[in-house]
Amino acid sequence: YADDERFNFTILPKNVGKRKAQIAAITQSSGDLILNVDSDTTIAPDVVSKLAHKMRDPAVGAAMGQMKASNQADSWLTRLIDMEYWIACNEERAAQARFGAVMCCCGPCAMYRRSAMLSLLDQYETQLYRGKPSDFGEDRHLTILMLSAGFRTEYVPSAIAATVVPDTMGVYLRQQLRWARSTFRDTLLALPVLPGLDRYLTLDAIGQNVGLLLLALSVVTGIGQLALTATVPWWTILVIGSMTLVRCSVAAFRARELRFLSFALHTLVNIFLL
Repeated sequence: YADDERFNFTILPKNVGKRKAQIAAITQSSGDLILNVDSDTTIAPDVVSKLAHKMRDPAVGAAMGQMKASNQADSWLTRLIDMEYWIACNEERAAQARFGAVMCCCGPCAMYRRSAMLSLLDQYETQLYRGKPSDFGEDRHLTILMLSAGFRTEYVPSAIAATVVPDTMGVYLRQQLRWARSTFRDTLLALPVLPGLDRYLTLDAIGQNVGLLLLALSVVTGIGQLALTATVPWWTILVIGSMTLVRCSVAAFRARELRFLSFALHTLVNIFLL
């Protein structure tokens, strides 16, 4: 596209990270809407028009498309992550959008209102983590800044983006660690915003943060019971297994795909690794 006059390219002198690269591009842009697409992501031909149509409402500050794994067929892990993305988009984000506030517009494919972004760039750029400039969680932070500025954030399931997902466990665990840090940290940032949103979103934020801690507590107490009393914690196993079965069955029913029953494997990944 170098010879196409519709395109301008900004080449930074060194790798300054996603956040500063975004800011450099946004400040040099002139359009009403900004589309963020990660370098490992391919978008469908109608993504721009579908997201832009949602942004015709001036109350909407950001909108995201549906994420899929472009390398889904590579391994059992990529298949699992593809299902994880479907559930995250079509259950979690879809439910949040129904109540007016997607809490994290995913970076691989998200459209923002430029005028709103310009007013938030200072806060976005200066976020710290443990006293140092933050280098993770850009998507969730920017979304919460949009909500704090009074805008709605939306999900467009028909705007499909395919992104490369981790195909080895080490890379996947590092990704999940970054995301978990972002979830816990930026939920604190969202606390002043939640009272002005639908009460469902407060319940959702509690579930996202407390649910993982309760799972960890259940696993630790189960191991403690096994170690101290030499008895199997059947009640803990039954509850976690039942919740897993319900979640996977609902996803399989809504997606009309039996493969989602195998998403139960993700519970074992959660328990023993994440």
